[in-house]
Parts: sequence; structure tokens; C-alpha cells
Amino acid sequence: MSRIETLKGFLTQDPKDSFSRYALALEYAKLEQYEDARRELETVKSNDPEYVATYYQLGQLYQKMSLPHEAEKTFRTGIVVAGKTGDSHTQSELAAALDALLTG
Repeated sequence: MSRIETLKGFLTQDPKDSFSRYALALEYAKLEQYEDARRELETVKSNDPEYVATYYQLGQLYQKMSLPHEAEKTFRTGIVVAGKTGDSHTQSELAAALDALLTG
């Protein structure tokens, strides 16, 4: 059984499992199945908006999909959410990613 099949199995049992859905998105991204990855990350963001790692990965994904405006919006939202949750590490990663996007 592939990792994707395993993760989908976990989600069948618990569709709101943010960790498994996030991991599934990363598996799709590795395979360059960007629309599938986007769908899963958007679902995590919708179901669990404080799952801050989602914003970094989703912003990166938007960059790969040549959607810089969406990447910028995602990074900016993530910076605010990370600040509210007290996750200064992720907040600084998002700020660096935003800076790289804007200056790159």
C-alpha cells in the first residue's frame, strides 16, 4: 500500500485529521500533483485555520503553480495566524518566504 493510500485510509476514518491531510498534500506535491496538493492544503486551512504549517506549504505550492498573488496572500495570512497562536518560529519562516517572494 502506498503512502497516499495509507493517508487516504486515515482520512476515511477521520476526515478532519489535519496531520494526515497535510501529509497527503505533501505526498501529492512531491509527485507534482499540484491541484491535488492544493485541494488538501485548502481543506486543512478551512477545517483547522490554526494549523500554521499549512500556510508555508500552501504559499510555496502557489509559487510552483505560478500564482504569486495567492502565495503572497497566503504568507501574509499565515504570519497573522502564527502571531496569534504564538508560533514565532513559523511566523519568521513565513516572513522570510514573503520577503523572498517580494524581492525575488
